Amino acid sequence: MADFEQLVLSGGGCRCFWQGGFLHVVQNELPLSPARVTGVSGGALTLAGFLAGRGERVLAEMKEAFRSTGSNINWHHPSEAGLTPHQTVYEEVVTRSLDGDAMARVAAGPRAQILLGHPPSDRWARLTGSLATLAYETELHMVGSPHFNWAERLGVSSSLVDARAAAQEGKLAALVRFAATIPPVFDPPRWNGRAVIDGGMADQAPMPDPDKGRTLVLLTRPYKRLPEVAGRLYVWPQEEVPADKIDFTDPEKIQATWDAGLTAGEKFLRERAAGVIPDAAD
Repeated sequence: MADFEQLVLSGGGCRCFWQGGFLHVVQNELPLSPARVTGVSGGALTLAGFLAGRGERVLAEMKEAFRSTGSNINWHHPSEAGLTPHQTVYEEVVTRSLDGDAMARVAAGPRAQILLGHPPSDRWARLTGSLATLAYETELHMVGSPHFNWAERLGVSSSLVDARAAAQEGKLAALVRFAATIPPVFDPPRWNGRAVIDGGMADQAPMPDPDKGRTLVLLTRPYKRLPEVAGRLYVWPQEEVPADKIDFTDPEKIQATWDAGLTAGEKFLRERAAGVIPDAAD
């Protein structure tokens, strides 16, 4: 029986490379072969890289893109590519990383779902999405939990999208990109006719549907309040990772963040073997 039947990958922008390093170490040694995987925001790219066996490729592509990005602001041509280069850079990296072979592997893999958020208004998606971003940042620090209920009160909704079906239709790269849409840095796209914003505004660690079995949840930052749920194990960086959430200019920081994940994964395996970390069923 698999050690964990479910894997949940939280958001965190560039901090998600910590997840990539962690998974690179534990996936074979644990072993980690979950029946269900969910991802949100930057964790959606971690999900795709993990299931496609492309974690190191994603890291290499992102580092190469960052070397060509001198600033997080488009000072010279803001009207052509937007105020920031993030959306263009992310699209290029995701598209190169998740080619036909990668999509085929995801399509043939375990049940995979990616959470998309939807702004309060389709007509005013950028404006209401930006307001939702402000509310999210406030709630994140006030509540101190990856799970919160403010979104529905504000009119933000969400949907879990079948990543395997998207891969079969050749839309996996688009789905992964859309999952990390943060207004006003990113312009809200549309998925199946609905405006999309970062799903992390609804839940930073969305459980799979159906939700059953032992679950490993990989966060990218510590939280003050984590729910105690039987069969669910939360793991997060014990120290702040080097990467900044949306800094697209420093390739060395994301490499260092990946390396921190490698170290954390090795420690996790040692502590699991020694019984320091309890079984998820406990």
